[in-house]
Amino acid sequence: MSKKIIHFLIDNYFLSIFFACIAFVALVSFYKLFIAKPTYVYAKVKVGQGLWWASTQKPSIWFVKNFKKGDQELDLTGRPIAEILSVRYYPTYISNQYDVYLLMKLKVSKMGSGKYNFKRSAIGVGAPVDFEFPKVQFSGTIIELSEKPIKEKYQEKTIYVLKSFAYPWEYEAIKIGDQYFDGQENVAEVLEKQTTDEANVLVPYKSIIPQSFFQTRQQIIIKLKLKGQIKDNQFVFAEEQIIAPGKTINLATQNFQFQDFVITKLE
Repeated sequence: MSKKIIHFLIDNYFLSIFFACIAFVALVSFYKLFIAKPTYVYAKVKVGQGLWWASTQKPSIWFVKNFKKGDQELDLTGRPIAEILSVRYYPTYISNQYDVYLLMKLKVSKMGSGKYNFKRSAIGVGAPVDFEFPKVQFSGTIIELSEKPIKEKYQEKTIYVLKSFAYPWEYEAIKIGDQYFDGQENVAEVLEKQTTDEANVLVPYKSIIPQSFFQTRQQIIIKLKLKGQIKDNQFVFAEEQIIAPGKTINLATQNFQFQDFVITKLE
């Protein structure tokens, strides 16, 4: 019986090569699926179009609310290949749009020299990456990659912001104790507020006939507590905002959107 099989394989060597290739692929697949230990890396992903240099619309609140800590993307065998470890989101100047940052654990194939493949695509800082979770499908850009869990160390700082020629209603709308929750923790809180005496300001008015009129304006000074990270000896809020005197701040609390407020002091 064995001699007949050997003669058959010799006479049909193309079939022999074909079956040998199938057996090799099966053995490799079996090894990868059931024997080889999986390789994991940790990544921080900014949700968006995927190409960091492309300016596209940012996620709206209805999309943001579909990201959940602990959600997983599964492969065909039902094993997790991506897991969301934390979700943080911050409002942009554009109404109802957010910058969303995810800490993720990814199952990868190691290519040597610190290179990795995720879902058959090479990944690294700046690389686009796609995900298909049960409730949400999205693209993003990898902004940090590590073989070890990424530890986010946050510090509290007190800052003072100022807005000149503010409307009186803005001062009334700002509430002491108002906070902002970024999906993980409260990262901003209004501590104090003060204003100068009201003044009448001459404001140009655009119409068919050029004219001007007076409006009541005032200067507002706000004391805030922020949680951020120290990166390259700079205090960074909301992952990308460098907090320093002279810069404007993009911030929203539960009841107020800060616009055109300039940072004057950092403690």
